[in-house]
Amino acid sequence: MMNKMSMKQVWIFCLLVLTCFFSGCHPGVKEEITQFNTLKKLTPRNYPLFTDSLTLKGLSTSIDQSLSYFKKVPLERKYQYGNDIYTAAHMITSLEIFKHFLEKESSPEELDEFIKSGFVVYEAAGNEDGNVLFTGYFEPTYEGSLKKSDAYPFPVYSKPDDLLEIDLSAFSDQYKGKSRLKARVDESTKRVVPYYSRQQINAAQDFHTKSEPIVWLKSRTDRFFLEIQGSGKILLDQGGVLRVHYAGSNGNAYRSIGRYLINKNEILKENMSMQAIRTWLELNPQRMDEVLHHNESFVFFQKEEGGPYGSLGVAVTPLRSIATDRKLFPKGALCFMQAQLPDKININPLKEWGKANFFVLNQDTGGAIKGPARADLFCGNGHYAKFAAGHMNKYGKLFFLVLKSGRG
Repeated sequence: MMNKMSMKQVWIFCLLVLTCFFSGCHPGVKEEITQFNTLKKLTPRNYPLFTDSLTLKGLSTSIDQSLSYFKKVPLERKYQYGNDIYTAAHMITSLEIFKHFLEKESSPEELDEFIKSGFVVYEAAGNEDGNVLFTGYFEPTYEGSLKKSDAYPFPVYSKPDDLLEIDLSAFSDQYKGKSRLKARVDESTKRVVPYYSRQQINAAQDFHTKSEPIVWLKSRTDRFFLEIQGSGKILLDQGGVLRVHYAGSNGNAYRSIGRYLINKNEILKENMSMQAIRTWLELNPQRMDEVLHHNESFVFFQKEEGGPYGSLGVAVTPLRSIATDRKLFPKGALCFMQAQLPDKININPLKEWGKANFFVLNQDTGGAIKGPARADLFCGNGHYAKFAAGHMNKYGKLFFLVLKSGRG
């Protein structure tokens, strides 16, 4: 599609967008949040107690996934931990040594001492109180069909043919590391414009000519929550299961419909959950356009075998993989969470969740996961995962661990 416009037109458009995006959209910010001040190095006496409430289940599997990622990138690639830098080669050594220690099945006391003597620990800056808000996501299962029908009228779209991704770093080094712009060419003016919003996509009668549907769902609400989760299983009426995974978005900013419903006094803040939103939408179908179109972001999918996969291209592990802001935190890193989890036996949204401390790997990102005080825990699939992901909205602490330089 680039041959339909001049490079000069692209450049002018990009400059106009950047003027707003990088300078005028963040008034009142006293200090820019970057990789340099997102993580604070701790002294050993300030390290937390490293115990694992999940008895280390699934941790080695998750470590293997991060190792798979690091072994595919250049060994000299750099990863920022506050003011410190570690290479991919060092990250590999760090994870391999940690995994080797786990295989010894040492006591909790020995694990804590092993980390405190051999690892550097960094704490996520979090909010003003130093806390991180943990939410959850999961792999949902919905009913669908490979053919459109009255029973299955809602398409899950593939990545559109006319969706442009503009890498500004190709024009100037000053934009290196910045987000790519999503756009399209307006056929009438031959100019580059922002890509269609959710409302425009839903209203377009011919959108299927730009974006081939890969499956059709029973429920529009199912499709919306599939977008929020980023992946899912579709039980086909023809028989079998189709797995779909995030392939891209329209580039419009994500806006929370949960926050919208709270601000409209439709759902109390203390009662907010994914389940509460679904119930409200089912009881108020006449307002579905109003609420869903508040979030102008729209997600496109692709068929997948295996998974679900995080942004690193590796499978995420239940309760062992987290999503963070990819601009602020090192990819693939070993982390330690201090948070809360619901009891697997006595699941009750009104019951106080128990404290939980466990290791995770930073293997994903998300449109709603922005800033130094947000992290999203992958909860898996099934009833417990759906409940935990739907209700998780807990503050806690997040730490990043890496082997001391010269060890190994």
